[in-house]
Amino acid sequence: MSDDQTDSTGPGTPQSGPVIRIAGRGPVQPDRIIADLRVYWHSLRQGRAVPMRTDVEPQGIREGLDHAFILERIAPGAGRFRLAGKHLVDVMGMEVRGMPLCAVLNPSSRGRLSDVLETVFIGPQIAELTLFSEPGYGRPELRGQMLILPLKSDLGDVTRALGCLVTSGDLGRGPRRFDIVAAQVEPVIPGAKVLSPQPSRHDLAASPAPWRPPAAGDRNRTKDVPPNRPDPAETPEERRARFRVISSDRSA
Repeated sequence: MSDDQTDSTGPGTPQSGPVIRIAGRGPVQPDRIIADLRVYWHSLRQGRAVPMRTDVEPQGIREGLDHAFILERIAPGAGRFRLAGKHLVDVMGMEVRGMPLCAVLNPSSRGRLSDVLETVFIGPQIAELTLFSEPGYGRPELRGQMLILPLKSDLGDVTRALGCLVTSGDLGRGPRRFDIVAAQVEPVIPGAKVLSPQPSRHDLAASPAPWRPPAAGDRNRTKDVPPNRPDPAETPEERRARFRVISSDRSA
């Protein structure tokens, strides 16, 4: 028996009973889900700057539960999913618990995400990202919004975050990854100084330039070479010309 039909087995009873319509959630409204999560997070504060992770209850998120997630800070500028709703699983086409948050983004946007995420934890601050996923084979154009709200762990440090990812459009084939179109941050206390995202010092993407020896004709470099260390600009013939033979015969 289907969920929307009653049983009809008695004599004289219509073969199909009345349709029972269950109120659906209707089309997803990203702005509403974002706003509802903000209101819920503020309700948990109770005079505190940042609520505790243990204060978050699934019942309080309601319609946004499928889009919500909990993050854990695992390194400067890096967080991983501790919990994630069904929508994130659909977006990525796989279970995301334990995965880093940056897996949702294309590599070109991960550094910017790292900078924004770090301000959430050390500010602490609220971050809202506007996302875009380019169309491709089996993947229609997809837009998204992400909200990240700081939380305290059991130890009292801000190393957790409550967030949500809401998309507009057909998901298509997963995984879907996004670029950051815009990012906004705001302090948890109105009027406080905004901590702007800065390029991460821990970002190892840019490798240092390879070392190159000075030009062979630049003999002024010799004065910068420490004692007993060969000048890299010298030729083998010049090094051999500086060798001295010291005799061990004391009678000589």
